[in-house]
Amino acid sequence: MFTGIIEATGTLTELTLKQGDLSVRVTSTTLNMDDVQLGDSIATNGVCLTVVEKFADGFRADVSNETLKLTRFGEYRVGQLVNLEKALQPISRLGGHLVSGHVDGIAEVVAVKPNARATEYWLKAPAQLMKYIPYKGSVAIDGISLTVNELDEDKFKLTIVPHTAQETTIADFKVGTLLNLEVDQIARYLERLVQGVPADTEQSTLTTSLLAKAGFIK
Repeated sequence: MFTGIIEATGTLTELTLKQGDLSVRVTSTTLNMDDVQLGDSIATNGVCLTVVEKFADGFRADVSNETLKLTRFGEYRVGQLVNLEKALQPISRLGGHLVSGHVDGIAEVVAVKPNARATEYWLKAPAQLMKYIPYKGSVAIDGISLTVNELDEDKFKLTIVPHTAQETTIADFKVGTLLNLEVDQIARYLERLVQGVPADTEQSTLTTSLLAKAGFIK
């Protein structure tokens, strides 16, 4: 589990095809590896990867075909800059939102516009994911926890302040850039709950009408 608050950036220094999937090496001069153990998870551009080999300046991980299918990893090349976050500890501050590192799909930057010292990015998302993206809700874009500031059919707007741009890969985003998108987990669980077995009125007061009244569904 992660928060979407990026700790460091790194570079993909090795991409090796290995028995049908991919082995990657990530190098970073700013990520503290002292408390990382083999088997730990590190979100890499929002993708939860398991450390299979540890180095003083980074780690190696395996990327399965399922991950290659759902993320941008299949298109990355050596030299790709990535956002890095180590797994959340129970004592950590939850500065962003709960991020699983399980990417839902790909979003595309369709517009970039300056707004005072900030920059506005409009992203187009797959139609089946837009229903999970509410106004003022949270999304993870390449692992970065961000707030949705506006919605327009199949697009949503993000407003990025200078600090976030400086500490992540956002400064490299431009029209046409494709990014890993993870929607908020609560929205997915609510949909499953609503579409699943009807609530037992003797044990639960949660109903579709109550969820609609609270603004979770229409």
